[in-house]
Amino acid sequence: MNAKGMRMRLHVAYEFVPPTATVAVRQVMDHFGIGFEQGRHEIVSDWELPLEPGQLVCFVGDSGSGKSSLLRATARQLTGVVDIQQVELEEVALIDALPLPFAESLNLLSSCGLSEAQLILRRPAELSEGQRYRFRLARAIAEKPDWVLADEFTSALDRTTAKVIAFNVRRLCDRLGIGFLTATTHEDVLDDLQPDLCAICRLRTQPELIRRTDDAGKKKESALRTTCGSAGGLDATGRTSLGGITAGMTWAS
Repeated sequence: MNAKGMRMRLHVAYEFVPPTATVAVRQVMDHFGIGFEQGRHEIVSDWELPLEPGQLVCFVGDSGSGKSSLLRATARQLTGVVDIQQVELEEVALIDALPLPFAESLNLLSSCGLSEAQLILRRPAELSEGQRYRFRLARAIAEKPDWVLADEFTSALDRTTAKVIAFNVRRLCDRLGIGFLTATTHEDVLDDLQPDLCAICRLRTQPELIRRTDDAGKKKESALRTTCGSAGGLDATGRTSLGGITAGMTWAS
């Protein structure tokens, strides 16, 4: 993909075949009036996604709306993609698991919501599901790929932590030039995530594509500085507190 980006044409559809006609299957189908016909489930047809390097893209919608399928169809047309769910985790302390200098590792872990010393010294197996998700995100970013793929973005996190991580991902995207492909059912993170492209997925209709404008981004940044302190209030360590959570806001590229 060149520096000017590309206009993707996505075609996503699945064939479905009749199930094996067991007694239980026949009972279910008879009860709900379902036949054994074969068919095709089409999610999008000739849908255009104008994508540029370093953008933050979010597919949002209810479960079953096709957002994950669109996310992965997009990723298949790109190179340099790291899927956080496919990141292999070494059983070493988190601080030793990132291929970065010490200070950069600390800042990145903090940006992903892992700023407590006791957490940084743990191994992945000793983390909760939500903590492991955040570490996978940090580990993927540490590889400095062209794109980070994060399906079910922040779904394993409490909503306060999710908003902090979304805000920090937006800043990391801007600072490092790494693109992010995300998908989520949780619309509450969109204000902090501020995706450059937001695809709202719905059943049986083409996704609605919303683009972020520069003015919107500037207004959001200004509002955060003056109201909730998300972008301001940095202390000497380069950290700020959001909802009682310490999040690192600086990381050298």
